[in-house]
Amino acid sequence: MLVVMTLLGGLALFLYGMKTMGDGLEKFAGDRMRKFLEVVAGTPVKGVLIGAAVTAIIQSSSATTVMVVGFVNAGLLTLRQAIGVIMGANIGTTITAQLIAFKLSDYIMPIIFIGFAFYFFSKQKKYIYIGQFILGFGILFLGLDIMSDAMAPLRTHQGVREFIAAFATVPVFGVVIGMLMTMLIQSSSATIGILIALASQGLVPLDAAIPVLFGDNIGTCITALIASLGTKLSARRAAVAHITFNVCGTIIFLLLLPLFKELVLLVSPDGDVARQIANAHTAFNTLNTLLFLPLVGVLEKLVINLVPGEEEIVRFGPVYLDDRVLKSPSIALSLATKEIIRMANFCRDNLKYAMQAFFEKDESLVKQVLEYEDLIDGLEKDVAFYLAKAAQHSMTPELSDKHAGLLNALNDFERVGDHAENIANLANRRIEGNLPFSDRAIEELGVMQEYVLETFEKAIYALEHEDREQSREIVQRESRIDCMEKQLRNSHINRINAGLCYPASGVVFLDIISNLERIGDHSHNIANLVLGTLPGVEEDIIEEIRNSKQEG
Repeated sequence: MLVVMTLLGGLALFLYGMKTMGDGLEKFAGDRMRKFLEVVAGTPVKGVLIGAAVTAIIQSSSATTVMVVGFVNAGLLTLRQAIGVIMGANIGTTITAQLIAFKLSDYIMPIIFIGFAFYFFSKQKKYIYIGQFILGFGILFLGLDIMSDAMAPLRTHQGVREFIAAFATVPVFGVVIGMLMTMLIQSSSATIGILIALASQGLVPLDAAIPVLFGDNIGTCITALIASLGTKLSARRAAVAHITFNVCGTIIFLLLLPLFKELVLLVSPDGDVARQIANAHTAFNTLNTLLFLPLVGVLEKLVINLVPGEEEIVRFGPVYLDDRVLKSPSIALSLATKEIIRMANFCRDNLKYAMQAFFEKDESLVKQVLEYEDLIDGLEKDVAFYLAKAAQHSMTPELSDKHAGLLNALNDFERVGDHAENIANLANRRIEGNLPFSDRAIEELGVMQEYVLETFEKAIYALEHEDREQSREIVQRESRIDCMEKQLRNSHINRINAGLCYPASGVVFLDIISNLERIGDHSHNIANLVLGTLPGVEEDIIEEIRNSKQEG
């Protein structure tokens, strides 16, 4: 029992050290790894290089693939680009194995002390992060050393030796063990670390270790697969691509196992089994990537066949904006209007999703809203920049007024997106707190939401078609929304006084109707822009008008 607990304690230190080391590197590098992944495009080769670099920094292929699944789900990466990054992640994760293959037992405590000194006594953040990396590095080796010592008594245990020997005689058995170990620990590097600890005690020969590390690569896919649950079809395909890539590679290299072993021995002939295991891990992932890199298109088609279906791909970034027409301001403003309408439709969808998330207590819809909010914010910046460039060219007074109106409309739509995000967060609060709401409260929110949504849709239509009649109707409807908000607030206060409302639920209720009323205000602003009652008014003046209205 003591041996098992010591082994688990060493494993805990190993995992903690690896996480600390990765966190230090990630903080030192800032948010650049995610930015690298966001902008990856072009050839799969670039994806491989970026995937390897990011994974080497954050010390976790699982974290990289989870980010990739998220980016594919958000439309930032295509499936083909994601496959390249996943291949690179498999290579990047082998850096950890190479590091832990070094014989550093005699230097563990000095390394920990140096890391501690940097981490606790440095004033500059970059040195603190460097110290965190060194400290994690030392703790990782301390855990590895403890695991190795805990396994020392097993050298004389005949049953253990026979069990491990079976990995060499029946390689598929070793693959299954490696896969299960990694699925359980949720870290391929930890499985390699255990293998190296066993090898340092003479318990695992290279023949037995190779099948286990093959299985290790399959087991690490479970994290991305779990992350893909409830996501879009494209994201699920990215997770399946990770599994397919590793399973196909394992099958091929199992068939070529004797040749692969000879290659590893050729690269590391010194008899150091720990180094041979690390080199085998690197060689497998590198060769597997080189083998499939020219076949990315084939792998993509295979995955599409394995996960069939059709899905509308939401493109992040502008669709209509074209710098080539900036010299013709009238055309440029027409394109900007199209892009603003596209953005407004995302805002409308987000409002629907947010309220649906609240009514149905659906966390996946909350996640959808947050992803679309990133899209909306990005579009707002892109369109604003485009309009700024358009303003550098000469415009007629009419076009100048239209330009100012579009800037204001852009701001109003972006604010609607913010309010939808607020409602989604309130829905999440209801879900996490399991907050109760009366049937009456739900009915009231449903009525107001439908009326506000219909008003907002009319505002989008009015701007797109410059429909003044529709705009006049919106102005009238906005007054009705104000009255509705006051009525629901009073009704809610009556429920509180009667003891029929849970206080925490009441706060959420009031916040939702407040956000809905603000969306009505923004719809009103857009209608006024179409009517020409606020031509060229800047945002600070609009905000002043809005504030004075609320105070009144």
